[in-house]
Parts: sequence; structure tokens; C-alpha cells
Amino acid sequence: MRVKGRVWKFGNDVDTDLIIPARYLNTTDPAELAAHCMEDADPSFAKKVAAGDIIVAGKNFGCGSSREHAPIAIKGAGVACVIAGSFARIFYRNAINIGLPILEAPEAAEALQDGDVVEIDLGSGTIKNLTREGLYQAAPFPPFMQEIMQAGGLINYVRERMKNHA
Repeated sequence: MRVKGRVWKFGNDVDTDLIIPARYLNTTDPAELAAHCMEDADPSFAKKVAAGDIIVAGKNFGCGSSREHAPIAIKGAGVACVIAGSFARIFYRNAINIGLPILEAPEAAEALQDGDVVEIDLGSGTIKNLTREGLYQAAPFPPFMQEIMQAGGLINYVRERMKNHA
């Protein structure tokens, strides 16, 4: 699976309150959450982000509370992948559970700049900067985790497997 999009660059320690402020946690509707995604970090993000774009951040992305709303807001905004130097463990798991591709790639996270266009091969973990010709490598997900993301998340993955084994 390949994705290509514009980079939206953020710094280190982007917590779940920056991703989706607590004042919007009265819903789980992806479209409503997407309308406020990254609002406190960049008020124009939700209006300007395009389907297929990529969030790039430093270390400890998704730290803070364990709310699943954060990756839902990102995916609902149309973001195709998040690349970070590192992820908070609970955000990492929540992202996989809802089918949001994420890649841990410290070198790419440091080198990529806001506005760069990148192409990502999620199967191999290859990240290619089409704007400035950089090539980076993230550890690819094992095949079963790739299947979870291709299914759109863990619940869909389990449903599909149950249908196929019924």
C-alpha cells in the first residue's frame, strides 16, 4: 500500500490534547472530531489538510491521555499516515486498532519539512521525499498488522476473519 501527500510538521511531545482538545470529547463522530483536529497546535489545520496528507512530528507523539479520539480525529481529517521519531505506547496501539498507519522513523521525522511532498510504501516502510529527494527507512509492520490497517482497523479485521471462517 502506497500513500502520497503533503507534510504537516509538528514538534516533540504532541499530546492528545493538542491532537483533539478535551472540549470536543463529547462525541466520537469522526467528522466532528476531524473538524477540530490539531486545532490548538494549528487553528487552520482542519480546514487546509487534504485527504492523503501526512503528519510528521518529533518524539513522543500522542503522549498524554489514552483517549482513542486522537487517532480517530487524525484519520477522520483524511491524514493517510503519521510519521514520528517515536510514539506514546497507548497512541500507537489506538492508531493500529482504528487502522491509522503510523511509522516510527526518527531520521525522516527530523529531515522532513512542512510542505514537502512524500511518498510512503507502507509495506516496506520506505519514505521518499519527492520535494528534496531524501530517502528514509522505517521499520515496516509485520504482515498481520498490515492486514489490520488494510481492513480499516481491528474490529473490521476481526469481522472479516470471522466471515471467512464461518
